[in-house]
Amino acid sequence: MAFPDGALPVLAYPLIKSLHIVFVIAWMATVFYLPRILVNIGEAGSEPAVKARLELMGRRLYKFGHSMFGLAFLFGLVLWLYFHIAGGWLHAKLALVVVMLGYYIWSGRLLKRSIAGGTLPATKTLRLFNELPVLVLLAIVFLVVAKPF
Repeated sequence: MAFPDGALPVLAYPLIKSLHIVFVIAWMATVFYLPRILVNIGEAGSEPAVKARLELMGRRLYKFGHSMFGLAFLFGLVLWLYFHIAGGWLHAKLALVVVMLGYYIWSGRLLKRSIAGGTLPATKTLRLFNELPVLVLLAIVFLVVAKPF
């Protein structure tokens, strides 16, 4: 398919931005669901089959999340380098993304601890822990939409 002169760059930006958004959504699904699996593991108690199944689900989800984060990062990097997306809001957004990534890695470490036979925090603590990414995501979305600085 031939594109008129200048059409490809015009089409490339919305395509790359759309791909970035889709992979961010997929990664956020893992960020939200992995802690919920941890809550379920904590509540499984003395049911080893249930716990083993949840740990398997968690391990697969954590691997999937790595792939989704990598693709979101790649397309975000293209937006920054090729399309010159910049501004103070972007620095704040990226700082919050690093916080979210730390949260995701910590969730993965809790999962690995459980798989190794270690103990998890109390389920009440895990439930509170489960709610934190919503607040961070709210701040990230505000920064992207409003671009306040």
